Amino acid sequence: MADFATGTWNLVQTENFDEYMKAVGVGLVMRKMAATIKPTQEISVEGGRWKIKTISTLKTTEIDFVIGEEFEETTADGRKVKTVMSLDGQKLTAVQKGDVDSTISREWAGDTMTMKLTAKDAVCTRTYKKSK
Repeated sequence: MADFATGTWNLVQTENFDEYMKAVGVGLVMRKMAATIKPTQEISVEGGRWKIKTISTLKTTEIDFVIGEEFEETTADGRKVKTVMSLDGQKLTAVQKGDVDSTISREWAGDTMTMKLTAKDAVCTRTYKKSK
């Protein structure tokens, strides 16, 4: 069903991450540390249940969800949000509702996953490559 998304994805490029982190309320020290990290995402899908594990030297987080079902999420920066995921073709979109609302989309094209993180007027793009 979601073979295009499953596997291990390594961050290779990021744009405007600091602005996004500012928009969601991340403090200066945490932003400086987070800016130096190149996380890996491990994505699996079994029977309609998705798991996305984000691994870095600073922190590891995991979300476990079913498309269309709201779930509570604690983001890597510690925000508590209510999240709903939707899937349109090869684009997975998370709408996070909390003190600061944000949208995170992941779109796959071959061995590339492009993430767009949006909050307030900040838009960050992070590009991942599939691990061989």
